[in-house]
Amino acid sequence: MEDTFRWTLVTAIAPIAWGTNYFVTHEYLPAGHPLYGAVFRALPAGLLLLALARRLPRGVWWWRSLLLGICNMGAFFALIYLASQLLPVSLASTIMSASPLTMALFAWALLAERPTVLVLTGAGAGIGGVVLLLGTGSTTVDPRGVAASVAALTMSSAGYVLAKKWGRAGDGPLATTSWQLIAGGLVLIPFAVVVEGAPPYLDLPAVAGFAYVGLVATALAFTAWFTGLRHLSASTVGLIGLLNPVTGVLLGLLFSGETLTLRQGLGLGLVLAGIALSQIRRRAPAVRRPSQPILSGQR
Repeated sequence: MEDTFRWTLVTAIAPIAWGTNYFVTHEYLPAGHPLYGAVFRALPAGLLLLALARRLPRGVWWWRSLLLGICNMGAFFALIYLASQLLPVSLASTIMSASPLTMALFAWALLAERPTVLVLTGAGAGIGGVVLLLGTGSTTVDPRGVAASVAALTMSSAGYVLAKKWGRAGDGPLATTSWQLIAGGLVLIPFAVVVEGAPPYLDLPAVAGFAYVGLVATALAFTAWFTGLRHLSASTVGLIGLLNPVTGVLLGLLFSGETLTLRQGLGLGLVLAGIALSQIRRRAPAVRRPSQPILSGQR
C-alpha cells in the first residue's frame, strides 16, 4: 500500500503540471501557432532528457518511439491546442476527462487489465466531478473542436497503454520519454513550416513561458507520468490524470480572486473521491495449505 501511495504521488506531478500549462500558454505564449508551439514544447524537452539518459533507441524502439511520439506528443499537442481554440475550455476539458474510461478499455484490450467495479465507479465519479467543476455552457459547439478533442483523447489513451506495455521490456522512463518527445517534435516541424510559415517571434516572457512548459509541464511531467504507468494500472493512472482540470480551476480561482462555489466544491470532492477509489486494492484470498498427515512417531 505504501508503494502504491508513493507512485501515486509521483504520477500526480504530471496532471498538476499540465494543469498549470493552460495558464502559462494563455498568458505568455504566442497565439495562433499551435504547431510551432508543440515543436518548441516537445523537442527541447526531449533533447534535455536524452542528454540525461545518454541512451539511443535500439531495434524495435526506433519505430515504437515514432508511433508513441506521434500519439502521445506531436499530434496530441497540436490537437489539444486546436481544441482549446475551437471549444470553451470547460467543454474541451470535460471531453478529456473521459480518459480514465478510455485508458481502462485500452488496458483491458491490450494488457488484459480488467477494470474493477471500484475503478469504474471512480471514473464515473471523477467525470461527474469535472462536469460540476467546469460547468457546461450553452454556447455553440464547433464539431471540429469536438473531433479534435475526441481524436486527442483516443490517440493519447492508446499511446499511454502501448507505452506501458512496451515499457515493461524497454529502457527506463527517462530514455523512452526522451525518444517520444524528440520523435513527436521532429514529425511536426515540416507541418509547422508548411502551415504556419516562419517561426513566431519570442519575447522574453515567451521564452520564459516555453522554458517552464518544456522543463516542468513536459520533461518532468511526462517522465513522472510514464514512471507511474510502470508501477500502477493504466486505469488508476487515468484517474490520477483528473487532477489536471482540478489544478486549472484552482489556479483560475487563485488569480481571479473568486471563491469556490458549492457546485465546484462538490465537483472537487467527487474527483478526489474517484481518485481515492482507484487506490483501494482487494486483498488476495489467503491460500490454505493442505493439512499434513501425521506420520508415525509424530504427535
